[in-house]
Amino acid sequence: MSSADHIVYLVDDDPGLREALTDLLCLSGFNAVAFGSAAEYLVYPAPELPGCLILDVHLPDINGLEFQRQLGTTSHAPIIFITGYGDIPTSVRAIKAGALDFLTKPFSDEALLQAVAAAIDQDGKALRERADLAELKARHASLTLREREVLALIVAGLLNKQAAAELGISEVTLQIHRSNGMRKMGAGCLAELVRFAARLEVAIPSVQGRRRLDGEGSSAPLPRLRDRTPR
Repeated sequence: MSSADHIVYLVDDDPGLREALTDLLCLSGFNAVAFGSAAEYLVYPAPELPGCLILDVHLPDINGLEFQRQLGTTSHAPIIFITGYGDIPTSVRAIKAGALDFLTKPFSDEALLQAVAAAIDQDGKALRERADLAELKARHASLTLREREVLALIVAGLLNKQAAAELGISEVTLQIHRSNGMRKMGAGCLAELVRFAARLEVAIPSVQGRRRLDGEGSSAPLPRLRDRTPR
């Protein structure tokens, strides 16, 4: 692991422990930065890198668990709690609130380093997922209103002819909008487009009870997408 591709934040009010843990982390190949209080940590210009937060439960300016609760409303690095006064209720509360680990002093170097490595790996995956979602949202935002309407109906299960009739446009025009929309979204097939729509939580119109629009004027109800068998 390169020291340039991650960051470990350490918040503890004990200067000796901060120095010792920072040395341990650096000697083990981690990029670490230490703070004596939660306030110092909050004003640090954090880079967009995978990381973790090693947080003392008892800080001079705020209780670590309360600080965890406040951070819960934001995107933050996974938390590893350290404390010299650990107890089961406190550790359970921290883990339930999302902490990755809870280490009671004195803890082994190996236990801390393993927890840090796991936290960075977890945060790296979360950052990639957020970046992918942001890119997906940007693609969706680039669609015209008509392209969004067309893709929503296609994802809902309507055939081209049915979607065109629903929008009051020709099937050829609908196919143009569908092709442009699929290209902009980067979807190579309908299944991929459906997955994208689910990730974006796009509002999909209900097609249950709609009538088939074929050349013979059949009035059979349109089947749900999941009930169809491919031809």
